[in-house]
Amino acid sequence: MEIPRYVIEIADSLNRNGYEAWLVGGSIRDIIIGRPAYDHDIATNATPEEVMNVFKRVIPTGIKHGTVTVLKRGYGVEVTTFRSDGKYSDSRRPDMVTYAKTIYEDLSRRDFTINGIAYNPVTGVTVDPYEGKKDIERKLIRTIGDPLQRFSEDGLRPFRACRLASQLEFSIFEETFTAISKCLDTTSQISIERIRDEFIKILGSRIPSVGINLMRESGLLEQVIPELLTGYGVEQNRFHRYDIYHHNLYSCDAAPADDYRIRLAALFHDIGKYHVKHDVEEGKSVFYNHEIIGAGITKRIMRRMKFSNNDVRLVTHLIRNHMFHYTRQWTDGAVRRFMRKVGLENLEALFELRRADRVGNGLKRGESNSVRNLKDRIARVIEAENAITVKDLAVNGTDIMSEFELGPGPLIGRILSLLLEEIIDDPEKNSKETLMHIAEEIITSQTEKAHTV
Repeated sequence: MEIPRYVIEIADSLNRNGYEAWLVGGSIRDIIIGRPAYDHDIATNATPEEVMNVFKRVIPTGIKHGTVTVLKRGYGVEVTTFRSDGKYSDSRRPDMVTYAKTIYEDLSRRDFTINGIAYNPVTGVTVDPYEGKKDIERKLIRTIGDPLQRFSEDGLRPFRACRLASQLEFSIFEETFTAISKCLDTTSQISIERIRDEFIKILGSRIPSVGINLMRESGLLEQVIPELLTGYGVEQNRFHRYDIYHHNLYSCDAAPADDYRIRLAALFHDIGKYHVKHDVEEGKSVFYNHEIIGAGITKRIMRRMKFSNNDVRLVTHLIRNHMFHYTRQWTDGAVRRFMRKVGLENLEALFELRRADRVGNGLKRGESNSVRNLKDRIARVIEAENAITVKDLAVNGTDIMSEFELGPGPLIGRILSLLLEEIIDDPEKNSKETLMHIAEEIITSQTEKAHTV
């Protein structure tokens, strides 16, 4: 197996000091599958104290559970003492950890057979007591031992089963999958942050709809994001092959895999349709303002799942603006207003969302001609260096305060916004002299209004 040099050096140091060192977990699984392996974990019969005596640079990251992180060549490798777990009263972590004597005991406590493989990088020996390699060949996710017991111990494991099936494009063994729906009391006790992290990993899969559908079929989705299910079985119109739920999922599949925020926007972009659906005639429905309703629903979901404020702002902004309808009749001023509304930094993400939306309807492919034409218009506007934001104005707030002897306050912001409106329709006005003249007119008007009141 191709093991990084720094991992082999750590294992060799343990071995030379009389201890075993086994590479375990996801890295061995991924190496066998042929996927890139990043996090390398070592299991050993050395106690944390003994590990710290062997190496100079060690961080006691999880010493309560027998884990320390050894630093080597700029990398960190978690080294954990063989252990057997006690009772899981919090449905996540064992109350008590007992050190085990053999790698076999250590592997017996792990979640899935494909994660129950150990490899000794010094001797080249592989230990696979639960036929994990065979399950890899069969592309199967199966628990080690009784699935009800495994899932009852740790309520995050059902989510990981769905995530691994999505990432690896494996199936979940029938007995294992059936057990998930019987352990929902346990999964409900898991912190939403841990679930969110697993969900983000699903979104990074090549086909995230696989993992999301497994969550739906097992009952996990209703527990975490019930709002997505409102569109299940709700037909749309002749422009869409799928119901709202599946359209959202397939749009998510079509979004860029390297940005979970765009995939979230695609997954939730039509989540508001259920609430505004109106049948105007047989076989024809309209969904007015679904993007506004959907942005609000998405904000509640993401707040509940403890996404960052920046993620919430971007995803809801994309959803709120995804229904733009460009035609060649748009003036340059209209194009500039669109750019200002969306934000130059968000345009590419919005266009990716529109492409995913188009692909997700099941009837079309790729980017539409209208979006391509809009991109060309935007490129021409940018090339002409026309003002788009307040920062592009030939004057700033300091200039206005100095010229008219004004102090800082809301009035300065209003003046700059009104100046920008002037420039959007007539970029030639963007000179300091012209803008100062317009600003003077604005200030005079504001003053007269104040006196009238």
